Amino acid sequence: MRDVATFIALNRFGLGAVPGAAEAIGGDPRGWVATQIDRRAAPGTAGGRASAGVLAEMHRAANEGPEQLRATARRLYAGVFWPEIVARARHAIATEQPFAERMALFWSNQFTVSRTRAIVGPAIPAYEREAIRPYVFGRFADMLKAVCRHPCMLSYLDNIVSIGPQSDAGRRRLASGADARTLNENLAREILELHTIGVNGGYGQQDVIELAKAISGWSHGGFRPPQDSRPVHGDFEFRPVFHEPGPKTVLGRTYAEAGADEGHAILDDLARHPATAQHLATKLVRHFIADDPPADAVTRIARVFLASDGDLAAVSRALIDLDAVWREKLPKVKTHYEFVVAVHRAVGNATPRAADVVPPLQTLGQPPFSAPSPQGWGDTARHWIAPEALLRRIEWVRSFAGSLPATLHPARFLDDVIGPVAGDGTRQGVARAPSGDAAIALVLASAEFQRR
Repeated sequence: MRDVATFIALNRFGLGAVPGAAEAIGGDPRGWVATQIDRRAAPGTAGGRASAGVLAEMHRAANEGPEQLRATARRLYAGVFWPEIVARARHAIATEQPFAERMALFWSNQFTVSRTRAIVGPAIPAYEREAIRPYVFGRFADMLKAVCRHPCMLSYLDNIVSIGPQSDAGRRRLASGADARTLNENLAREILELHTIGVNGGYGQQDVIELAKAISGWSHGGFRPPQDSRPVHGDFEFRPVFHEPGPKTVLGRTYAEAGADEGHAILDDLARHPATAQHLATKLVRHFIADDPPADAVTRIARVFLASDGDLAAVSRALIDLDAVWREKLPKVKTHYEFVVAVHRAVGNATPRAADVVPPLQTLGQPPFSAPSPQGWGDTARHWIAPEALLRRIEWVRSFAGSLPATLHPARFLDDVIGPVAGDGTRQGVARAPSGDAAIALVLASAEFQRR
């Protein structure tokens, strides 16, 4: 590998070195990353099932009873979810546009949907493919609306059961008893707190309530009250009978009654809000520069976000142009997913078996699409290199290296994957290793390989 800038291009902007990648970059690491900014660059795997069909199956089974739901879930996890997880990992390992894939992973985590809500679990890979990937280098507002309208998100954050108190259904429900529930604020709260302006963005509880009213009635065709005889489907569906009538005021702006379009108008304004630019810029700079994001870099990215009307291609180019990104060699720690992908990329294993991908992620503690909360997975070192987690990484690469063919030359391998950042201790350890597989394991377990 030529130099530190090449290492940064391959690891901080990409997902790790692959054989021959350094030569492809040549003497222009920034240019190599920038060429990957293409609206068509992050489609992920082709041929996966659409979420609508998967969700329809799950909801039809749920209507038939718990036993049928469990059987259907087992079938769809085995036949749809896990094969898509393996295909997704293979794509990340083999892709020649790793910056596009890194950005897809970043935005997928920003808009987390987790299989902790079991009924949407089999459809989450399709959610990422449908609501995240098409917009990775598009407009943030378009991604935000696609995410918030997607049946997986509507189910995950309970908007399908949110009923405006003064809607037709809400008045009937309130009349049925004093403990009747109507409005659900979960999605509205996370739109403000996590997805757009952030916890310090200046919103209050009344803004959450008003936004929840604006998106009441946003549902999908898998949710059917007992008296509803319409066929089940898995697409977005607006339910006027659930929608709170009248104007709503969010962050000081009043939106006239407009049915489903009220929510769209509010999301468009939230996407353009200066606090959203600040919140997202902070997360992006944390991801690419340091756990403690430098204020000047955050300000610069926020300005580009606002000036470009949330054009994520422009924001991505601005990230590449930040000198601070190229200044430090190893400021960030790879997540477990990034680590597993990087290991396979380093050894040229472009088509790993399911057993090479799924069990390591489960053992390390980052099973796919299983973030413990809507906040997603953490993005600082403390989330990934606790002593127990570090030990599990080392144990896995020792076992993995033992299964590799004896064709990898340890010294050359070290130079190809971490050469410009490798310390003397790592080089000496590899040189003194008792066997080739032990030397490869030392490279993969090194602090330099585990950081980016």
